[in-house]
Amino acid sequence: MPMAVLSNFLIYCVVNAFTPGPGNILALNTVTNYGYKKGKPLFFGIFAGYYVVQILCAIFVYGVNSLLPNVMKVMKYIGATYILWLAIHIVFSKPSTENAEQSASFLKGFMLQFVNVKIYMFGVTALTGYVVGYMSSFPVLLFFELVIATIGTIATCTWIGLGVLIQKFYLRHFRVINIILALTLLECIWGMLR
Repeated sequence: MPMAVLSNFLIYCVVNAFTPGPGNILALNTVTNYGYKKGKPLFFGIFAGYYVVQILCAIFVYGVNSLLPNVMKVMKYIGATYILWLAIHIVFSKPSTENAEQSASFLKGFMLQFVNVKIYMFGVTALTGYVVGYMSSFPVLLFFELVIATIGTIATCTWIGLGVLIQKFYLRHFRVINIILALTLLECIWGMLR
């Protein structure tokens, strides 16, 4: 793989991973509502789900290439529905330490990634756009998907850190911030469905 292609791959990954998406926004919302400590199970669920989804993307690109467009079409609508539910949930959520264990669960973060069409598209696009033309063995595809998941995890950690920094501000202005976050999720849906 030429160095210019590898550089473009990495730039694409960083830009895509750090832009707002369902996982990043949910992590930000959770840390501002419940704090870092109570949000940790959800964060670890997001991270684990990210890796599993990227492994699935490597398998899809490698072995099920002909079925991928049909799978992605279905996932797009399931993902849009779930992201809409998250947006509604965020708009009506209030800062609270009650029920943090249920709201910030590992399973919620993990399952989010399975309907997070952004990371499916991210993984598949990165492989098909930058890697497959030069290398297409499964170990290579898997390696690049793990790189993508690692960059995505670093990006989510950055969003979590931002949430920790703005937590006091958030507690004073949570309604406005929640509306902005929900609108950002709606924009994610718009971008996904157009």
